[in-house]
Amino acid sequence: MSMHDDCCDVLVVDDSADTIALLKQELEAAGLKVHTARSGPDALRHLDLHAPGAILLDVQMPGMDGFETCCQIRARFDDMPVVFMTGLGETEHIVRGFEVGGNDYVTKPVAPLEVIARLQAHTRTARLVRATREAVNAADIAMLATDGTRLLWANDAARQLLRDLQGDLPLGEGDAVAAPLHAMLTLRNNQDECLISLTGGKLRVRRVTEADQMIGIVALSRNEANSGAGAWNPPQLTAREGEVLLWVSRGKTNRDIADILGMSPRTVNKHLEHIFEKLGVETRTAAAAAARNLQLA
Repeated sequence: MSMHDDCCDVLVVDDSADTIALLKQELEAAGLKVHTARSGPDALRHLDLHAPGAILLDVQMPGMDGFETCCQIRARFDDMPVVFMTGLGETEHIVRGFEVGGNDYVTKPVAPLEVIARLQAHTRTARLVRATREAVNAADIAMLATDGTRLLWANDAARQLLRDLQGDLPLGEGDAVAAPLHAMLTLRNNQDECLISLTGGKLRVRRVTEADQMIGIVALSRNEANSGAGAWNPPQLTAREGEVLLWVSRGKTNRDIADILGMSPRTVNKHLEHIFEKLGVETRTAAAAAARNLQLA
């Protein structure tokens, strides 16, 4: 069995030399590179020099126990997979492990194949989360997420846009959503949008997740004075195509657009075919994203 592609290395933290020796042998046989630490402080010193793919962490260690060590790890790494090793088997200790940021736990004596399987799963998820975060952060579309009261994250485009419109807004992860932005918390689904007045201009906000999701992700754009349906004409598109694309970016269906612009749904679809070809996209979502980018240009 090999999990090298899913988790290239792991840090094993345990004060027991026998446990470390067993896990090192089994994990290296599975294709991992294994680092070891005999205490919490030793593990933190190791992390100053190298960030492993995952951490196997003993709960009961003298001095700094596994729970405190995990707290210190979480202060440095948001998405580092941490799997606790415990022989306690008591619910309160399992709950405590999750409360301090652990991803999973195994009980001692550990079953190496189970440990390997759990490391595979959590490392794969962590890599997906990191890749998604990097993609969102690199996107030209300004986006942020809230839990209804606090800012969970904002990509670089959102931070730059909000700084341009009102530089004193708190934009740190965990910060309370600033009063000028409260209107965006009332958006219920991806058909709704609102305009927010900031010191540097108006901000157009649209929720892109459904109302029943606890985390709300919203897309932001500057509200330009010439963004009315009859005035917007992006490069490469005819005036009529620009009107159709504008309403697509606002979440309208072909039938809605036909009613608004006084044409048949079939004609709207024909315009969309031309729009997709000219913008080099294949879906309505991609076309809407391109529309927002053009509005910000």
